[in-house]
Amino acid sequence: MTDTIAAVEAVLPVSRETRERLETYVALLRKWQPAQNLVSPYTLGQIWTRHVADCAQLVAMFPTTRKWLDLGSGAGLPGMITAILLADQDGAVVHCVEANQRKCAFLRTVIRETGAKAEVHEGRIESVLKQWQHPVERISARALASLKDLLDLSAPVLAAGSTGTFHKGEDFDGELAEASKSWSLDLVRHKSMIDERSLIVEITRAERRSA
Repeated sequence: MTDTIAAVEAVLPVSRETRERLETYVALLRKWQPAQNLVSPYTLGQIWTRHVADCAQLVAMFPTTRKWLDLGSGAGLPGMITAILLADQDGAVVHCVEANQRKCAFLRTVIRETGAKAEVHEGRIESVLKQWQHPVERISARALASLKDLLDLSAPVLAAGSTGTFHKGEDFDGELAEASKSWSLDLVRHKSMIDERSLIVEITRAERRSA
């Protein structure tokens, strides 16, 4: 199967303007990749399917969400894809938290050249979220950390009423067992539209267990 933007459109219909923004993003990623190693080199040949469409499914699953917080944004997956898909929506914003200065420069370049509805917050996740004051409906993260670590990192925002929405793989049951030792959780497993071995895990309630 040829890897094209059709992989995205199979998940979520997009306008001509959105298609152009996504194509600009992919071109920028390819341009910056040799110096920044934004994604695994082995996945470049499947960038539309493995990365863009995989991230686009968040907007397909949760189409009414307008305010997102993306942790460890890196190459902007999923945060910048979400922001591009929401570029024409009033009140939409994706807050991208990233500690690496060069990756922040990449994210800001994407925002400037695509008009994505995003803001970049440079710094370690723990430090940025410790003083977080922006309204957020959902938190996203992809290939960042174990479920337990994601809960620990996002605790201040989850406690304020946000919902966790995390990409997870086939080892999720093990991660859930480990996280459940220190967290009481309510969650929903959404089957990935892209990879039958993967999930989008929606955390609707997270409370720390008493020691």
